[in-house]
Amino acid sequence: MIYYFSGTGNSYAAAKYLADGLGEDLMDIAVAIKENKYEYTLKKDEKLGFVFPVYAWAPPKAVTEFVKNLELYYSGDPYIFAVCTCGASAGRTMDFFEKALEENGLVLDSGFSVVMPDNCITLFEPDSEEEVAEKLEKADQTLDNILRAVKLSWSDFFRVKRGKFSGILSGVVSPAFNMGALKTKPFYVTDACIGCSLCEKICTSGCIEMTAGIPVWTQDKCNMCLACLNRCPVTAIQYGKKTEKRGRYVHPVYQNEKIGEMNE
Repeated sequence: MIYYFSGTGNSYAAAKYLADGLGEDLMDIAVAIKENKYEYTLKKDEKLGFVFPVYAWAPPKAVTEFVKNLELYYSGDPYIFAVCTCGASAGRTMDFFEKALEENGLVLDSGFSVVMPDNCITLFEPDSEEEVAEKLEKADQTLDNILRAVKLSWSDFFRVKRGKFSGILSGVVSPAFNMGALKTKPFYVTDACIGCSLCEKICTSGCIEMTAGIPVWTQDKCNMCLACLNRCPVTAIQYGKKTEKRGRYVHPVYQNEKIGEMNE
């Protein structure tokens, strides 16, 4: 089983590639949380994987909370691996994730990072088409290497790009992000909205509801996965004033699949 968390498709694409190569099933963590599916029984020799993005040099809070509450049933010692996707570096993301697993009595055998296009358009301009193509090509190569390592059940094997100042970035920036950067108040909808309700369907926090044909954020904070912002088909959703003139990023796998398929 491979659990994944994804807003704009990077982590989903990585998880799907690994699941196909390993012959494992996929489960969307956001869906599991919404449907209260915290129990899972591992079959004999079944591997357990987690794929998720890096938010401010740490795992999304939704991911670590899910892992802490996951109820697994198994015999023996299951092989557990994790992959985090990031725009540049992961900081201490894997350390934090490993600690969350340990709190649930689980041991992380291997961990990896994969550099992929950045989707944080609330802070930065998205990568150019050339940068996106280059990152995705290199990501495919990295995923090939990860797949080989996981197939062989390499233990105590970690290949994570921490980057410079990882302690400061993960220890200071990440807590600040969770305290002040998850607010939904800056989200708003322009007159371009067509009322398609895509944002409501793909919200990983379940905090968007369609009211009078337009989306309304019903909670003060969300996961800040930016699925609604990046995947709106008419770019009607904005976050403050800076995103109005910025482009959007969606992984090709999400561009090519139907909504129902993406959340299975």
